[in-house]
Amino acid sequence: MKHPPLFASDNFSGVHPEVMAAIQQANTGYAMAYGGDPWTKKAAELFKQYFGSSAEAFFVFNGTAANVCSLKHTLSPWQAVICTESAHIWTDECGAPQANTGCTLLTVPTSDGKLTPELCQFRLQGRGFQHHVQAAAIFITQSTELGTLYSIEELKKLAAFAKRHDLLFFMDGARACNAAAALGVSLKEMTTDVGVDVLSFGGTKNGLMGVEAVVFLKPELVKNFQYVRKQQMQLASKMRFLSAQFVALFENDLWKRNAQHSNALARLLEKELRLHCPQIPILYPVQANAVFVKLPPLALEQMQKKYFFWIWDEEQSIARWMTSWDTKPESIEQFVQDLAKLFRDCL
Repeated sequence: MKHPPLFASDNFSGVHPEVMAAIQQANTGYAMAYGGDPWTKKAAELFKQYFGSSAEAFFVFNGTAANVCSLKHTLSPWQAVICTESAHIWTDECGAPQANTGCTLLTVPTSDGKLTPELCQFRLQGRGFQHHVQAAAIFITQSTELGTLYSIEELKKLAAFAKRHDLLFFMDGARACNAAAALGVSLKEMTTDVGVDVLSFGGTKNGLMGVEAVVFLKPELVKNFQYVRKQQMQLASKMRFLSAQFVALFENDLWKRNAQHSNALARLLEKELRLHCPQIPILYPVQANAVFVKLPPLALEQMQKKYFFWIWDEEQSIARWMTSWDTKPESIEQFVQDLAKLFRDCL
């Protein structure tokens, strides 16, 4: 890549050394394929330890697969999913949820990337009417696509709303580790204990090589999911190399250490921006590992000559800057210095 992608995405970061070591340690001799190995057994036990004894985890290759497989397994094509307009399943999965499940996505506009019971309520119209798709699930992202967080109380209210209206409660947890670390709670407290039914648990954005998990938190939802995973081409033959990564992530709380670091570096980026570039609006609360800013088009153009990052909204000239487990403080300091110099010299 021509320019350093320091803040483009936590997907751009490398594999944590402890995870790479775990993969290497699993690369010894022969082991049963398709999950019949000791690493997969241990990883499954760790998911129960971190999410509760009823948790059942199934490993897949990416986050889109985790979202799609869980929806396909639990919903029928005539049903619908309530989500925000910024939800990953709506904006960044190339129609995979609709194409693979037949379900409709009922989007809701939000100012902060978060659903509320009040926002969900109007999407329940038409229930019981055969000419309408039937809302059957609420699907949230934690942390959200805008870097904001649902509080524990907000999650409980959504779960209660879902239960009251016979809706399943899904959580896209691509950055669940960042969210739990930022809230100062355990993974179980943020999922199982508040009433989440199904979780897509992310590893790739938090130091793993390329594995996510579908985690069923209600045992009655698990039956026959293994066939859905296979039919969706997500069953790894050499499963031990996926499972070993989750063992490394949970042992010694690597999940938390990585997430705390990336969250702290996002707060450092926010602090440096407010100190050296106070004229730049920071659009949303910096609660996890994302910073959204509105820049003059010329500033975006000039900064992208030196650094690669995504423009979140070209029309509004909004950039998204992400930090990750391997972001260095000196990289942030240099980035902000370059930005401040640009404003002094050119803007």
